[in-house]
Amino acid sequence: MADLGKKYCVNCLADVTNLRLRCTDCPDIELCPECFSAGAELGNHRRWHGYQQVDGGRFSLWGPEAEGGWTSREEQSLLDAIEQYGFGNWEDMAAHVGASRTPQEVMEHYVTMYIHGNLGKACIPDNIPNRVTDHTCPSGGPLSPSLTTPLPPLDISLAEQQQLGYMPLRDDYEIEYDQDAEKLISGLSVNYDDEDVEIEMKRAHVDMYVRKLRERQRRKNIARDYNLVPGFLGRDKKDKEKEKPGTKVTKEEKDQRVRLRGLCQFMAHREFEDFFENMHKERLLRAKVRELQRYRRNGIARLEESSEYEAARHKREKRKENKSVVTSKRGKEGKDGEFSAIENLTGFELLSDREKVLCNSLNLSPARYLTVKTIIIKDHLQKRQGIPAKSRLPSYLDKVLKKRILTFLTESGWISRDAS
Repeated sequence: MADLGKKYCVNCLADVTNLRLRCTDCPDIELCPECFSAGAELGNHRRWHGYQQVDGGRFSLWGPEAEGGWTSREEQSLLDAIEQYGFGNWEDMAAHVGASRTPQEVMEHYVTMYIHGNLGKACIPDNIPNRVTDHTCPSGGPLSPSLTTPLPPLDISLAEQQQLGYMPLRDDYEIEYDQDAEKLISGLSVNYDDEDVEIEMKRAHVDMYVRKLRERQRRKNIARDYNLVPGFLGRDKKDKEKEKPGTKVTKEEKDQRVRLRGLCQFMAHREFEDFFENMHKERLLRAKVRELQRYRRNGIARLEESSEYEAARHKREKRKENKSVVTSKRGKEGKDGEFSAIENLTGFELLSDREKVLCNSLNLSPARYLTVKTIIIKDHLQKRQGIPAKSRLPSYLDKVLKKRILTFLTESGWISRDAS
């Protein structure tokens, strides 16, 4: 008697009580899903005949190995609920499916089977044409949370927060950049009877608001990157003193940073520091090149000779300083009267104070003195390099003048004593 309520496949005699396919053209033809899929034909029954699914609602669409044991009736209720309540309303969907299913079970089953399962892979294409863009997604959309995601709060005290009007939990300030930007969208609403022009105007307002938000966030990022807030509070000076004690920034470097300040908004802090450091290296290299060119103009062709030249130049400048202390005691009027005989001659402005005194005492014009000085120094350098040099002194230079000039050049450090 227990087998009277059971149904069997007319082809393979399998139990089809839970699920069977009944032919609508042939009476008493009921097949199991396997025989129906294989296209079984018996008597007048053909595979293209219409069919009707008959089930008790207790079989599983995904097989007995599927997690949760969802029956076909629950699957049907789930699909009805997703269409009625929409994706994400899992509590209402769970109540529609039945009390035996929790919202978490409903969500996990739908996502696993219908989205990430074989059915979802077969039905949902990778690229959906004319798909509505989710502007609230965190993947960089126009209204994405990543656009305004707050950075970690600034490490400042409560008093400093009040001074700046800073709200650390929101990473906002009481007065933001473009404070009235929200007025662009505060009165917007979407109506189904809006015309195309009105829709485009609302989109333009949203686009303007997004641009202002991006500019506001960009300025915050620059302030974070360049530590402008600690600089405003005076912390950066203390930190620099701790990091590099004893080092001072030159006035030239300060001026250079002020001139390049406009590039900070286009470069990250690390990039700007590298750029500034490279420019500083370039200035040092240019200064070194000018120094080497000066050595070459003075007849120095080897690096070993430069140290000797610098030592001699240092001594010469030292003597000049000592002499200038003596000559500075003389009044300006006395100086003008003392050099009145040669001050209007050519080359007077090229002479040092001691050379002016020498030319005035020897009654020698500045141009002639400079000519004699150039010849003597050039002969001295040729002798040091082992090149034989012939004396080419002018005829107006007698022995007394020559001796006085040689002595002066030796004392000033222009030539060595052995050459004199």
